[in-house]
Amino acid sequence: MDWKLFATVFGSVFVAELGDKTQLATMVFAANAQTSRWVIFFGSAAALVLTSALGVAAGSVLTQWISEKTLHWLAGLAFIAIGIWTLWRA
Repeated sequence: MDWKLFATVFGSVFVAELGDKTQLATMVFAANAQTSRWVIFFGSAAALVLTSALGVAAGSVLTQWISEKTLHWLAGLAFIAIGIWTLWRA
């Protein structure tokens, strides 16, 4: 197993997910005292696993037509565009 790659992916996704809308929604569900914390945990974990699987599948398919370097550039530009849009709306 490539532990360096694993650590890089884990760290990137972990930091990206901290404080995002998904985590906030999960906290709102968990705030209800009448709900099972385990159901909330497994539901949110399953959703993250599924979205990660979709990301891996999309990346695998896209690299058949787009070079890895171009895909990195496009992803970077998309993050910049989202950041600018978020700042502009604030």
